[in-house]
Amino acid sequence: MRSVLFDYGGTLDSDGATWIERFYPLYEEFGVAVSRERFDRAFYDSDDGLPRRYALDGLDLEQTLRLQVGGVLAEIAPHQVGLTDKIAARFAEDSRVQFRRLKPVLERLSERYRLGVVSNFYGNLDGILRAEGLRPLFTVVADSGVLGVEKPAPEIFLHAARALDSEPQDCVMVGDSVPRDMKGASAAGMRKALVCAKTAPPDAGQDWTVRSVAELESAFG
Repeated sequence: MRSVLFDYGGTLDSDGATWIERFYPLYEEFGVAVSRERFDRAFYDSDDGLPRRYALDGLDLEQTLRLQVGGVLAEIAPHQVGLTDKIAARFAEDSRVQFRRLKPVLERLSERYRLGVVSNFYGNLDGILRAEGLRPLFTVVADSGVLGVEKPAPEIFLHAARALDSEPQDCVMVGDSVPRDMKGASAAGMRKALVCAKTAPPDAGQDWTVRSVAELESAFG
């Protein structure tokens, strides 16, 4: 094994919980009463349209989150758009708690392997990682919003492998999504580590299953 690739959302910023899974309880906590079905529709509408509606290059994590949250609230609770900053700030702080927890692990892994990120993101992930103090740990950040290709397409994984001067079979993809991370990495010829905190993780043909990126050191041996 030569290189380790990481998904971002749900992998580096939480222990296997996607953004939508993390956001919904926050909206409830701040008093936004909406069905999960309606919330999901609004979340994906905001998420998918963000790069088309805004110039995101140069925006940090909290600025990006405010736009995403604002789009959701405008659709499901326009009278509560004043909660945008509070919800975004809480989500950002939860992410930063995870960054602080994982940074020492990533630093130690970077001494053994070449590290990279492969993410379906908005095009400004490089800057976000830089602002959060994580960018120096990664040789490459393959952001779908920059490259114009999304996981699970093998091309985005292979782009990262080339940037790491590694063959696909020498790379491990670490992610929380079976359809995007596990299946995409498999199609690219890479080994796979699934981040899943469930008591019965899905069998997606992964080589390792960990509850958190924090467990990778012991998993890899």
